[in-house]
Amino acid sequence: MALEFTDSNFDEVVLKSDKPVLVDFWAEWCGPCRMVAPIVADLANEYEGRAVIGKMDVDNNPQTAAKFGIRNIPTILFFKNGEIVDKQVGAVPKTILASKLDAII
Repeated sequence: MALEFTDSNFDEVVLKSDKPVLVDFWAEWCGPCRMVAPIVADLANEYEGRAVIGKMDVDNNPQTAAKFGIRNIPTILFFKNGEIVDKQVGAVPKTILASKLDAII
């Protein structure tokens, strides 16, 4: 199950994580975001224990989205040791996201 990241828990759960983190920035009204949602959920199950995977609603959490310059959604950021190490903008197949995760694990 993908976690729910918020402005209040982002630093603790994402930036201080000892595992790689995938953050899906999305919004309810975004069609491509709905296409990516089941992929992120699948990855959360497949990478459980090896990576932290979750979603952040940009409408409800504008501070973090602004901090990382999220202008288009879906945007997926990959973090390792609190730093952004990769980025994917737009809906893409699961294989692309999985290969980006594999590269940082």
